[in-house]
Amino acid sequence: MEKLLKLYLVTGAFDLSEEQFLSVITEACENGVTLVQLREKTLTTGDFFNLAVKVKKITDTYQIPLIINDRVDICLAVDAAGVHIGDDELSVSVTRQLIGNKILGVSAKSVARAKEAQASGADYLGVGAMFPTKTKDSPVTPLNTLKDITATVTIPVVAIGGINETNLQTFSGSGIAGIAVVSEIMKAEKVAEKVRSLTQKMNELLEEK
Repeated sequence: MEKLLKLYLVTGAFDLSEEQFLSVITEACENGVTLVQLREKTLTTGDFFNLAVKVKKITDTYQIPLIINDRVDICLAVDAAGVHIGDDELSVSVTRQLIGNKILGVSAKSVARAKEAQASGADYLGVGAMFPTKTKDSPVTPLNTLKDITATVTIPVVAIGGINETNLQTFSGSGIAGIAVVSEIMKAEKVAEKVRSLTQKMNELLEEK
C-alpha cells in the first residue's frame, strides 16, 4: 500500500476541456504517478460515471489503481480500485462493508479521527490541507499534527493540500508514505517533466526515513 501512495494524483478539472483533462492524466500515468483519484464535486451522477469509465481505461492501461472521491456508487459501478471519503460521507465502517476488500482512504485532521478511521477499516489516511490551497476548502493542518498521526497509526499516511516542489522538503522526517497533489500536476506546463521531478524528490525524501 505504501508504494502506491508515493505520488498520488488527485484530479481537478479547472478550465481544462475533457480532452485536455484526460491527456494530463495519461501523461501523468506515463511518467510516474502511483495512484489516481478522480475527484469531481460538481458533475451529475451520469456524467461522473461516464468520465470515470474514460479515466479507468487510462489507469488500467498503465496498471495504476483508480480511487473515486466520495462516491461509493461510482466506485462500484466502474469497478475502481477503491474510494476516498471525508468527514461528511458515509461512516468508515459502513463504507468498508459496501466496498468489501477494495482500497479505502479516509481524510483525517486529528489523531482521534485517524485512530477511529484505522479501527474502522481504513487502508490509508489523507492528512491536510498542509498548506493554503484553493482546491481544498479546508483549514491548514499543523505539521506537528501530521507527525502525531503518523506516529500513532500503523496504516500509511499521505499529505495533501498546497504541496509543490518548493515546499516538499517540509515533510522530511514526518513519517508520510507519500504526497497527494492536484494543481501542481493538473496545471503544470510540462506534465511529464513535473511528474518525473516530483518522483525524484519523493524518492529522496523517503530515503531519509
